[in-house]
Parts: sequence; C-alpha cells; structure tokens
Amino acid sequence: MDHANAHLMEFTGDPMMTKTIELKPLSEEKVYGFGRNEIMIHNKEQHLQSEYFKKLTKVIMKYEHVLLFGPTEAKVELLNSLVKKLGLSKTKIEVKQTDKMTENQQHAFVRKYFGVVNEKDL
Repeated sequence: MDHANAHLMEFTGDPMMTKTIELKPLSEEKVYGFGRNEIMIHNKEQHLQSEYFKKLTKVIMKYEHVLLFGPTEAKVELLNSLVKKLGLSKTKIEVKQTDKMTENQQHAFVRKYFGVVNEKDL
C-alpha cells in the first residue's frame, strides 16, 4: 500500500485475487478554485486521505489477521489511525516494510508470510 493505492489480497482460492482501493485525487478544478490558499488545499487533501483510510478500515475489520506492507509510511499511518480509532480489536495487524512489487511478487510475499507455499512461487 501507499498513500494513494491499497491492493487487497485475500485467500479465496488460486489464483489469488487483488482488489484495489484508491484515494480520489484532488481535481485540478478544485485546486484552481482554492486559488493559492495552501491551507484549504492541505485540509482538503487531509480529508481525502481520511476517507481513504476509512474505506480501508471497513475492510480490515472483517479479518482476524492483516498484513500491511509496502514501500511508504502509509501503512504505519494507517495502523496508527486504526489504533487511535479502534483501540485493541480482535484483528491482529502486522506491518512489514517492502520494496515496490509487481502483483505476482505481492501474491508470493503474502503466501510466504502466511506460510502458504504455491508451486509457482518456488
């Protein structure tokens, strides 16, 4: 995951399917409408980021064990947001720093992490 995209993978069968949740970018028209008011632009961007994390939170709460990984600090920010809003929940959430990966590399990483070896990954 990063600040704009989260790729959600679930063990529902083989091949593993990926669903993407994206942050809606601030349109150029709105930025232009704010003029040079950087505070308003920043506030709107923060609101959009909050909405993105809310969408992810709804999905995460459905699971017992979640792995957040990716090359940016977005995963840590999401974890902090989850702890702040939800406190301790039944969902076990772990965070791993990784480089940018292709979808196949992400699937292999998730399988390996959860101890599910796929012959294609060997």
